[in-house]
Amino acid sequence: MPTLRELQGQLRAALIDGDERGAVAAVHGDGLGPSARLAVYRHHISTSLTSALESIYPVVARLVDPRFFRYAATRYIRERPPTSPCLFEYGGTFPEFLAGFEPTRHLAYLPDVARLEWAMTAALHAPDTVPIDPGALNSASRVGLHPSLTLVSSPWPIDTIWQANQPEAADQAVDLEAGGVRLQVWRAGDEVLFRRLAAEAFAFRDRLAGAGSLEEAVEAALAADPDADLPGLIRGLLDEELLIALGSG
Repeated sequence: MPTLRELQGQLRAALIDGDERGAVAAVHGDGLGPSARLAVYRHHISTSLTSALESIYPVVARLVDPRFFRYAATRYIRERPPTSPCLFEYGGTFPEFLAGFEPTRHLAYLPDVARLEWAMTAALHAPDTVPIDPGALNSASRVGLHPSLTLVSSPWPIDTIWQANQPEAADQAVDLEAGGVRLQVWRAGDEVLFRRLAAEAFAFRDRLAGAGSLEEAVEAALAADPDADLPGLIRGLLDEELLIALGSG
C-alpha cells in the first residue's frame, strides 16, 4: 500500500508526465477504465494550465503562433508543473523556460517580452499598500517600492513589440535595432501601466527595491548619471504613490 506522498507522486507522474504505471492500480474505473479516467483528468489539467498561460502571455502567443505556443506550453507544464493551487500564480518561470527553449532561440527578444507580460500580471494581483506620507519620509529608517512595481530591462524594444501586438494596434513594423529599454511596470488604481525610465531613475528604483535605503539608491543614481536630479527622483515616486515605509527610526 503506497504512502500518501508516494500516491501523490504517482498521480503527478500520470497526470503531468503520462506515466500511469504507479497510479492506475489506485484508480477505480466505475464504468470507465482507470487509464481512460486518468486521461480525462490529464486533458483537463493540460487544457486549464495552457489556457492560463495563454491569458498571461497573449503577446508571446501571437509572436510565435497560437499552435506553437500550445506546444511550448505543454513542454513547460511537463517540466515545471504548478506548486500552488492558484492559477494566477502559475507561469512566473515561463520567461526563463523560453530563454532555454531551443525552438525559440532565434527569437532572442521573446523571453524579455514574456518578462514584461509576467510583470503586468504580477502588478494586477499585487496587494494594496498605503503609500508613505511625504511628511514621514525623514523618520522612516527603511523605505521600499509598492508591491505592484516591477523593473524590467531589456536590450530590445519590448514595450514597442508589446504595443504593436495589441488587438487594436495598426499593422506596423518594429525596428529591433532601435535599442533597449528600462521599464517600470506598476498598478495605478485598477489599471496596470508601464513606462520607460532614464538610466538614473531605473538605477535609483532598482537599488531601492533591493536595499530599502535611500542613501544607497542615491549612490546608484549618481553612478548612472552624476547630474541626476535627486529631489526629482524622490518626488516622482511620491507623486505616483509608489514609495512605502518599511520601518521607522
